[in-house]
Amino acid sequence: MSEELSLKVVRLHRFDGESKTKAFVDISLGDFIIKGLRVLEGKKGLFLGMPQEKAKDGKWYNAFYPITKEARQSLSDLVLAAYQE
Repeated sequence: MSEELSLKVVRLHRFDGESKTKAFVDISLGDFIIKGLRVLEGKKGLFLGMPQEKAKDGKWYNAFYPITKEARQSLSDLVLAAYQE
């Protein structure tokens, strides 16, 4: 798995209305699918929210997240570009 993994949007479902959640997105990372990313509207504009799971303590935690700032930025750029199309 040391080779470069391809990253692409496989599903993007937009929502109409005044909700802060603008879309749900699924991406492929090589041979894997990651479901449940969200395009959200914040005070500074659109941003990418990671998939989350509710823990036994009642709090929500990210189930998937990039390790580096560069990886987060490239994922965000990819998804937000697909949302803008």
